[in-house]
Amino acid sequence: MAGDVPLLKLEGVTKDFYGTTVLSGIGFSLNKGEILGLVGENGAGKTTMMRILFGMSDIIETGGYGGSIYVEGKPVSFKSPFEALDAGIGMVHQEFSLIPGFTACENIMLNREPTAYNPSVELFGERLATLRRGEMREHAAQALSKLGVNVSPDTVVSEMPVAHKQFTEIAREISRDQVKLLVLDEPTAVLTEGEADILLASLKRLAAEGIAIIFISHRLHEVIGIADRVLVLRDGHCIKDIANSGLSVKDITTWMVGREVDVSGRTEKRELGGEAFRVENLWVDMPGETVRDVSFSIKKGEIFGIGGLAGQGKLGIPNGIVGLFAAGGRAWIDGEILPLGDPRKVLDAGAAFVSEDRRGVGLLLDESLEWNIAFGAIQTKGQYLKKFFGGLFSLRDEKAMRALAEEYIKKLEIKCTGSQQPAKELSGGNQQKICLSKAFALDPKLLFVSEPTRGIDVGAKKIVLDTLRFYNRQRGTTIIMVSSELEELRSICDRIAIVDEGKIAGVLPPDSPAAEFGLLMSGEKIA
Repeated sequence: MAGDVPLLKLEGVTKDFYGTTVLSGIGFSLNKGEILGLVGENGAGKTTMMRILFGMSDIIETGGYGGSIYVEGKPVSFKSPFEALDAGIGMVHQEFSLIPGFTACENIMLNREPTAYNPSVELFGERLATLRRGEMREHAAQALSKLGVNVSPDTVVSEMPVAHKQFTEIAREISRDQVKLLVLDEPTAVLTEGEADILLASLKRLAAEGIAIIFISHRLHEVIGIADRVLVLRDGHCIKDIANSGLSVKDITTWMVGREVDVSGRTEKRELGGEAFRVENLWVDMPGETVRDVSFSIKKGEIFGIGGLAGQGKLGIPNGIVGLFAAGGRAWIDGEILPLGDPRKVLDAGAAFVSEDRRGVGLLLDESLEWNIAFGAIQTKGQYLKKFFGGLFSLRDEKAMRALAEEYIKKLEIKCTGSQQPAKELSGGNQQKICLSKAFALDPKLLFVSEPTRGIDVGAKKIVLDTLRFYNRQRGTTIIMVSSELEELRSICDRIAIVDEGKIAGVLPPDSPAAEFGLLMSGEKIA
């Protein structure tokens, strides 16, 4: 009823991570039995907002949040997911949180198992109480039946297809007593179209029983098909909170992407060379970024962008090509076959890779900046070494390494105390510049660069993008740039491929309308 107190209300919710604002003044309300479609580009703040609501530890450990949250009119500030669960809020995350060796029943009823008394309890405590397995199985079966799927409560999770794991996750949340609100983060991403239809129908039934639902999805046709209202986030701000009446996918994508980028400086016709790189039928087995069947070709001197929503496979493409994850298909550099799965052969062929995981893959954190920058060239080309006795043994050329490091420290405006400072002491943005410096030191003819501006400030972003443009223009480096930032891709790339569900949904020039990119990201075809 219109006069009822909302089940959930957010007022002025804000969140900073290490000085970077990711949410700014978010506010909305949600009534019982209402389905809210929550949409936005990567990094818009959707998942952060839900992690705040669910009391996740990373929110607490980074200083908490600003603003107020009310559940049924009462202010709340959950310090852990257990407090959120006790308040009737359940959440299904993008990553599965099931115990593989347990059955569906055991996962659904975990920590809520009904027990019976036995004499050992007197000696050893409640932990040795007898499980009432028949009652457990009945509860689990009821939760699964609500979803309209044929999943046996006795099936071990490790033996389930991925869709059944997703249904088990959701069944666990709706089986809880007094569940009032269910938050689903990309619940259909791992489902086929038929399985998704079953899930969406079951969510409508749950809403009819009075359970409120926040449905986060990049599949905008599903959002339109299920939501009562749509909330659009962009760059940490609430852009639109609107009833789902006559909305189209194009409407939502326009609000999501929202702004046209000045690409006048990037759309000039340039003379490009012959084919620099080609890949056919690429598949990559990278957890969370599976690539199913990707083919494309780029020309010498081109900057080719690869974009798409999180988890759709864009990051898997460079990681598979350079051999960090199992991959198959065929690839060529300058017409020569490029063996997949062998990082050394990729480097020997004239390619370099800047990983999105700068701390885990890109840097030697305990080593100096000069050692980090020169390391790749030392390992692959034998540069920055002094050879003795006709090459019988070699030592590092410390003077040449220092000169190299100082060159890039100046060129990329790296903020540091000097070339001998350990990489771990730098900020994230300056660490990213070190990763780029290491790649440029190889003087590659083909550079794969993945999320080059992730987590860095606006000023650092400009320097990174200007440096990529400089090496492309002045050194002739062909670049394949993977990014979640569509604006950045449109500002620097000659062409942009959008990846959806492990395949290339389309390739567009940077001056295409923003809505066309949004349509490809949401799995829709451009008319």
